[in-house]
Amino acid sequence: MRLRNAIGRAGAICALCLVAPAMAASDHNNGDGSGADNERLVPGIYPADPVLANADWLREPYDPFFDVDWSVALRGSYTKSTSGEHFNVLLVPTVSLDHVGSRSAINLTGSAEIVRPLDGQIDVSALRLGVTTGYALDSVTNLTAGANLSVTRALPGTPGLASDIAIAPQTSSGGIDLGVTRQFGRFSVGLTGALDRNVYGPTTLTDASVVDNSEQNLWSADAGLRVGFQATPIFEVFGQAGLGRDMFDLPSSVLLVKTDATTATLEAGVTGRWNEILEATASTGVALRRFDEASLGEVTTQLYNANVVFTPDPTWRMTAGFATTIEPPGPNGGGVTRIGYGANAEVAYTVNSWLALRALAEWNSARFIGSTDTESGYGWGAGADYNVNAHTAVTADYGYDHSDSTSNGVQDAHRVTVGITLSR
Repeated sequence: MRLRNAIGRAGAICALCLVAPAMAASDHNNGDGSGADNERLVPGIYPADPVLANADWLREPYDPFFDVDWSVALRGSYTKSTSGEHFNVLLVPTVSLDHVGSRSAINLTGSAEIVRPLDGQIDVSALRLGVTTGYALDSVTNLTAGANLSVTRALPGTPGLASDIAIAPQTSSGGIDLGVTRQFGRFSVGLTGALDRNVYGPTTLTDASVVDNSEQNLWSADAGLRVGFQATPIFEVFGQAGLGRDMFDLPSSVLLVKTDATTATLEAGVTGRWNEILEATASTGVALRRFDEASLGEVTTQLYNANVVFTPDPTWRMTAGFATTIEPPGPNGGGVTRIGYGANAEVAYTVNSWLALRALAEWNSARFIGSTDTESGYGWGAGADYNVNAHTAVTADYGYDHSDSTSNGVQDAHRVTVGITLSR
């Protein structure tokens, strides 16, 4: 028995010795790179160039330059205002194209509002196109550029629209802007420039008369300089100056002269940033608007601007702001200059992946230099979005607006809007 076991062990050892060379040979055939005679190193099996000599093979053959996103919203809107009751059906298509590179970023957006009143014809109440680009010239220098075009017409029942207006004027606006920002240690310097064009169509009144607004058509050119200093990791103090030029096509039918003017602004302020939770900016300054026509004199006013963004966690976002504007009066105003003040606040809360809530409030007031006209107003609203699935959302909104102006009197409007949005 012992002799039989010894013979068995000896046979197993001999078999292992015979199999081991064959196993080593199979490793070379599989190509694990353990020997110089590995078949993976035989010329002709792989290209002479290293595999990572270029990254062409890493790119998807049909990878588009732009990421495309789109949505189509169908909404029904009911408005009860001082001018009466209005029901509109709106179709709102939107498309967005985005490209982000190692140094550059491009965004193109387009949207339209196609409206069908209950007792009217289909019309396009708004058309908007825009493009923004950015390019990092180096680690401390950034370039920006943008262009925009919009064609809008206010719908009947819109807050602030006079009750004697049957068809509001069509407003066409377009412009381009450029900017460059550079860091110099703790200092940052930014230069901006913009050119805009505004054209106002005629207004049709309820008595069938037509008011020509072409005297309000104008070109606007603006340039700005901002210098900031990072005083601490949280606070940045800054100063900014601006120079703008308004050039009208025609003389005023009331003043019988062109109201071309040059506006200069000077502001100083501070910005605080606490991680990504809170960002606040406040500034004050002065603006001087001087007319080419000496008889119109000049306008001086104080500027106050502030903005706060608070995001305590990813589900909450709260913003508030206050701004001062100085600009031409437009087709609904009088005098030579409109000085406006506006405040707004918004709250957005994401309950879960299905439901999002929002609320907003706003206030505005304006006075007109060279005229006794005034205007003021306030409003608030709330809304919700319910995501049926990844591509479908149901929306509902309610809004209230109150306006009081010398030209249009007191107006109130309640609006309820519900709809469904299909997205990519």
